[in-house]
Amino acid sequence: MSFREKVDKRLSRKEKAYEIKSLMKNKRSEDYQVFEEVFDRSTLMTIYDFMNKGIIDEIHGVVSAGKEARVYWGKDTKGNELAIKIYLTSSAEFKKGMIPYIEGDPRFAHVRRDTRSLIFTWAQKEFKNLRRAKEAGVNVPEPLAVQKNVLIMKFIGKNGERAPLMKEIAPEEPQRVFKLLLTYLRRLYRKGGLVHADLSEYNVMLWKGKPVIFDVAQSVLIKHPMAERFLRRDLENLHRFFKRLDSSVLTVEEMYKRVTGGRK
Repeated sequence: MSFREKVDKRLSRKEKAYEIKSLMKNKRSEDYQVFEEVFDRSTLMTIYDFMNKGIIDEIHGVVSAGKEARVYWGKDTKGNELAIKIYLTSSAEFKKGMIPYIEGDPRFAHVRRDTRSLIFTWAQKEFKNLRRAKEAGVNVPEPLAVQKNVLIMKFIGKNGERAPLMKEIAPEEPQRVFKLLLTYLRRLYRKGGLVHADLSEYNVMLWKGKPVIFDVAQSVLIKHPMAERFLRRDLENLHRFFKRLDSSVLTVEEMYKRVTGGRK
């Protein structure tokens, strides 16, 4: 590549980065600070590619921020609301936590162990798990696209305000929501061949009277060596939460049988 070509490429990238930044509709300083922290050059180019394809049209403020990822509210070219999840490529601690959920999964048997490769794999894993869950009839955010460390999903909520977590607002009909969640876990297990592996009141939203399960990147195939242990932990978390709201909920063992049909 000639010197002029290198200069043109550099300028082009800067122009694209500026264009993406200018599309941030919410200019609050705290949002922009997080934006600067998360959107490294590779992520900027990925976002620009999504914009160029018409998948993203607008990016607004941060909906949620954790150690591993940031979720932005956005819109597509038709005005449909989007959840734009960006995994942080600089999180070394995140890398350590991924390994147990990736090892033992034949879909990702040949993944390189550098941080960036693992995080790209994590985004792909969440996209594939969401799609499997959706096909199995589980109420999860619909996955729309994934590239590198960026995952695009349909937004659960309205006008940029996400649906409340079950932790934040207890279900008005706990027994009905409990039964729905068990139904979803049974479908996820029997039809989707997956165990959520990190289910609790923190990653279930309540929207339009139904629970919505999210954060499924760590979900493992039922053949995973840790699958049964993860499933029992999920069920124990649900039992603990709903037992406080309704003393008549099933025991963990009864829940396990409902989900798996007694299979071990």
